[in-house]
Amino acid sequence: MTDKDLTQSADLTRHARGTGALRTRRPEYVDFLPPCNDACPAGENIQAWLALAQAGEHEAAWRELVDSNPLPSIHGRVCYHPCESVCNRAFTDSPVSIHAVERFLGDMALEMNWQFTKPTESSGRKILVIGAGPSGLSAAYHLTRMGHAVEIREAGPVAGGMIHFGIPAYRMPRDELQAEIDRIENLGVKITLNHRVDDVLAEKEEGGFDAVFVAVGAHISKKIDIPNRDAGKILDAVSFLSQAKEGEAPKIGRRVAIYGGGNTAMDAARTAKRLGATEAMIIYRRDRGSMPAHDFEADEALEEGVKINWLRTIKEIDKSTFKVEVMELDENGRPQPTGKYEELEADSLILAVGQDTDTAFLESVPGIEFEWDHTVKVDDNMMTGHDGIFAGGDMVPTDRSVTIAVGHGKHAARHIDAYLNESKYRRGPRNEIIGYERLQLWYRTHAPQVEQERLPVAEREGFDEILQNLSESEALFEAGRCLSCGNCFECDGCYGACPEGAIIKLGPGNRYKFDFDKCTGCAVCYEQCPCHAIEMTDEPGVEGATA
Repeated sequence: MTDKDLTQSADLTRHARGTGALRTRRPEYVDFLPPCNDACPAGENIQAWLALAQAGEHEAAWRELVDSNPLPSIHGRVCYHPCESVCNRAFTDSPVSIHAVERFLGDMALEMNWQFTKPTESSGRKILVIGAGPSGLSAAYHLTRMGHAVEIREAGPVAGGMIHFGIPAYRMPRDELQAEIDRIENLGVKITLNHRVDDVLAEKEEGGFDAVFVAVGAHISKKIDIPNRDAGKILDAVSFLSQAKEGEAPKIGRRVAIYGGGNTAMDAARTAKRLGATEAMIIYRRDRGSMPAHDFEADEALEEGVKINWLRTIKEIDKSTFKVEVMELDENGRPQPTGKYEELEADSLILAVGQDTDTAFLESVPGIEFEWDHTVKVDDNMMTGHDGIFAGGDMVPTDRSVTIAVGHGKHAARHIDAYLNESKYRRGPRNEIIGYERLQLWYRTHAPQVEQERLPVAEREGFDEILQNLSESEALFEAGRCLSCGNCFECDGCYGACPEGAIIKLGPGNRYKFDFDKCTGCAVCYEQCPCHAIEMTDEPGVEGATA
């Protein structure tokens, strides 16, 4: 036997003490990326704050949450929770109701008056944010925490952007909305209302700002050409929703038609009913499966008596008579005319066919370029073609939602901070996403999600909030349904299963480590780990194994 053989034999003996065969693979504690975290447009560490919430550490959970997103009470109500669509718990019974726990924490923070921790040092830099919608508020929050001085200039009379002007109070109560904005101001963000910015470069220079983040929302309703001989009242959905307050709503008559199939169309129809319309009917040229509105929005609209005319398009209006053509879907799912017509009667028409952003005020800024739909082109650092001017939210090419806008604000803040420090922000490597097929849920029990109570349909006459909050016990139960996919939650499964006593507990919050003088590589710990936080890897130094 050669010296090399003797050395390898000694290494194998040292690595394989205990019972069983010589170890060719060894366990290793790993961290994977849970699918909920990966799907969150705001970049929240959902699994981390859920773990704190299930431990009853509510304030710690809230602070972990707001490290990424300063508006949890808002998001718990208006986010369409893509995180829940990919939740691995759905394969057991139903997804964790992440948005409901987020709202519970957000509302508790408002009740307890928890405030953001103010920065202890100032960078001496100033940033101008144009637009007090979700993206602008998010960017201002994160930049302020970095030590920069931030001023938001908003053209409207209130902050909140499309959350305030485009989402009815029965979905987003105004008190909670304003309270979360107030907390951002308490952090040190200055918000100037009724200040429309027409000349960005002049305001930047006059205010001594070192950078600008432009985040104006999509407030302009798209126009469509409908032939009419003597049309009745025609409104755009955004203006209608923004005016739909007591004493301010426009007169719409008893029968109202809404043209469009998105969430805004559903909100406009439901608002019309609340304002006294006896009939609110949505006209949409595709079928329900193709509509952009979320299912729950359509379900609630139908519950409240809204009628939806699928596969119909308006061809002509004569006073209160609408001539609509029946459509049919072709093999590609696209609506095609049939030549068949119907007549509908309505006193007014609300157009809800999409919104555009008003970016005309940027056309005179050298270097800034636009897409065909007037959105602004930005690079990987979210900077426009003009040095020091960044953009995000609805005004850049992207899907549109409150959560996406908040995520843009967070990323823009990182890029602006790097720009001010003459560097580039680079996001670190992301762990591999863990799928349900890799979990080993030996402890699995059937525990469906807690349903949030809803205001009964008969009581939905005004703008009282429909979806109710969870109780503390319900929130605790719901947070406890999280499977901690891909990350150790110290269940002691590995510790109890190891036949060699090769796993060492390091104390609460510190997880475990392996004693490889005892470990035989039997993989029982790997097979027992419910969340797949242990991976088996090739033993270094063994012939045929990967080093």
